[in-house]
Amino acid sequence: MTSTHAPRLLPAQPTRADWPPHLRRAAWVLLSGVVALSGCSTPPPSPGVFTLNIAHINDHHSQLEPFADTELRFGGVPTQVSLGGFARQTAAFKAVADTPNLLKIHAGDALTGSLYYTLFKGEADAALMNTVCFDAFTPGNHEFDDGDGVLRGFLDHLAKGTCQTGVVSSNVVPAPGTPLAPPGRPPYLKPHLIKDVGGVKVGLIGLTIAGKTTNSSRPLDSTAFLHEATAAQAAIDRLTALGVRHIVAITHQGYAADMAMVKQLTGVDVVIGGDSHTLLGDFSAVGLAAQAGAYPTVVRDKAGHTVCIGQAWEYSKAFGQMAVAFDAEGHVAHCGGKASLLIGEPFKQKNAAGQWQTLSGDARNTLVTQLAATQPEVAVHAPDATAAALLQTYTDRMAAERAKPIGSAPEALCLVRVPGERAHRSGGVAGCEAANTLARGSDVAQAVAEAFLAASKRADFALQNGGGVRVPLRAGQLTMDTAFTLLPFTNVLFELELSGAEVRQTLEDAVANHLDQALSDGSHPYAAGLRWDLDMRQPRGQRFSRVEVRDRRTGIWAPLDPARTYVATTNDFIASGKDGFATLGKAYQTGRYTNTYLLYTQTFVDHVLTQRTLRRPTRDNASHQKVTLPDGRVLP
Repeated sequence: MTSTHAPRLLPAQPTRADWPPHLRRAAWVLLSGVVALSGCSTPPPSPGVFTLNIAHINDHHSQLEPFADTELRFGGVPTQVSLGGFARQTAAFKAVADTPNLLKIHAGDALTGSLYYTLFKGEADAALMNTVCFDAFTPGNHEFDDGDGVLRGFLDHLAKGTCQTGVVSSNVVPAPGTPLAPPGRPPYLKPHLIKDVGGVKVGLIGLTIAGKTTNSSRPLDSTAFLHEATAAQAAIDRLTALGVRHIVAITHQGYAADMAMVKQLTGVDVVIGGDSHTLLGDFSAVGLAAQAGAYPTVVRDKAGHTVCIGQAWEYSKAFGQMAVAFDAEGHVAHCGGKASLLIGEPFKQKNAAGQWQTLSGDARNTLVTQLAATQPEVAVHAPDATAAALLQTYTDRMAAERAKPIGSAPEALCLVRVPGERAHRSGGVAGCEAANTLARGSDVAQAVAEAFLAASKRADFALQNGGGVRVPLRAGQLTMDTAFTLLPFTNVLFELELSGAEVRQTLEDAVANHLDQALSDGSHPYAAGLRWDLDMRQPRGQRFSRVEVRDRRTGIWAPLDPARTYVATTNDFIASGKDGFATLGKAYQTGRYTNTYLLYTQTFVDHVLTQRTLRRPTRDNASHQKVTLPDGRVLP
C-alpha cells in the first residue's frame, strides 16, 4: 500500500539578499528535501492497525528536587504530598518501560530555573535525563539563555553514556563553524529523525519557538530560526517522500500555537509540546481547578485528518502518556491517555487540632489504595533509587560551589527599605553607618535591579521591592553563598508590558502600601533604568514627580511618556500583584507578561561574574533622586 500522505512542499519564505550563505543553504535544504539521512530507506507499510505509545515531559527547568508539602485534595480531604522531582520522573518512565512501541520524549526547556543550572550549566540536568534515556529532545528557548556554547556543553553531557538521545529541531539552523555546527563533525541539531518503533518507521520533527528565543534568550546572531509552520511542513514532506507514514512533532512553542499550527499543516499525526507549561486534563478533583484543555486534545489538520496534542505541565511535576492507534491507511484512528501528577511520601493530613501529621501504617496504606482506585489524576511513585543517588552527588557538590568567589565589592552596599526609616538594617556594617538617613536608600536593592535589567534583553527598566533583598553586602569578596543569602527564594523574572501611566501608578501603589495602608514597607520601590523624586507629604497619586527612563543604548535619561508602552522586568512575586503592587497585578491578570524562568539569584550571580566588581549606583543612576519625608525634611 502506498503512503496516503502525498508529498507537498510549501513555498519558501521571501528571500533576502542579506541572508548569510548558511541560511540560504538551510532554506534550500529544508524546502527541496535534499537532506542526508543515514539508514532512511523507504520502510514497508505497517500492516493493519499500528499503536504508538508515547511517554513525555516538558519544561522541567532544572527543577530536579521534589516539591515538598504540596497541598492537594483527595476525597475532599486536604493532603500534603511530595510532588514531582526528577528521580520520581525516572521511576515513572521505568514503570512503563515494557509498554510496546514506546517513544520517550522531552519537549524542551530542560534548563534554567534552579541552583542546579546556575552551578552546573546543564550537567546535572543531562545526567538525570540519561537515567530515562529519552529517544528525542527538542531544545526550548531557555536552552539558548546562555548562548549556543552553553547549549553545546549541555548536549555533550547528554551524549555521554549509552543513551544517545536524538536532538531534533527542524527550524533552528546554526551557522557552520559555530558551536552547534562545528567543523569536521555532524551538527548537533538534526532537522528530523526516523525511529524504528516495533518494526515501523516513525518520523520525528522538532520546532523551537523562533521570536521568543531570539528576543528573550541569547542565541548567536548567526543562528537562524526559521518560521515554525513552514519548517514543519518542509520536514513533514521530506519524511513523507521517504515513505514515513507516522509523524510526531516535538514542539516548544506553546499549546495555543500548537493548535493553530496544526490547522496549517498536512501530514502530522501527533504533537508533543512544551513552552506554555500547560496541564491538560481535568484535575479539579484534586484541587487544581483550572483546565486548559483535554488530554489528549484532538484537532484536525488542513486535510481534515485527526491530530493528537499532548503536554505535561512543568518542573518535573507531571508525566504524560499517550496511545495513538493508526488505521490501515496510516491515519490516526483514535488517541487516548492522560497526564498524571507524580506524588509520593510523606503524606500528611490535619489532625483534630488542625496540625499536619504524617500518615503511617494503616492510614497511609488506605490512602494509597484509595488513590490507585479513585484518583487517576495522580500516580504514586517512590523516587528511583539510582536517579536519587545521582542527584545527591550534585546536591553534595553545591556546598563547595557555594563557597566559590564570584566577584568583589570595594565598598559596602547598604540595605534600606525606605529612605529615612528609623530602622537601621545595615547596623554594624562599615560604610553604612548613616545609610538610612540618605536619599539614595538601598544600594543593594538597586544592584539587584541592575542585575535584572542586564538579564533581560527586552526590558526598558527593572523594579525591585526593598523587602525582597535580605541582607546588606559588606565590602570584600562576594561568593555564591553571598548571592543565595541575599536572594534566598525561588523567584523568577517576569517581563511586563506597561504604559507610562501604569508605571507611575505602580510606583504610587508601592509607597501607598506602607504609607496609606500601614502594610509592609518591604513594598517600597527601587529600580534600574528608572529614577524619580518622591515627596511623602503628598496624597496618593501625587507623590512621584520627574519620573525618567534611561535609554539602554545611549544612557540618556528622558521623561516617562504616559502614552508609551514600556517593558519592565521584576521578580514574579510583585509581578503577580503581591506586596501591594496592584497595577502590576492587573497587567499580569490580562496576560501582558512573559515568564523568563530565569532564577532571580542566577541573574545576580551572572551580573557579578560579568562585572567582577559590584559598586553602588552613581548619583545620576540612583532611583531616588530626591526624597522628602512626611515631616517635610529633605534627605541629602
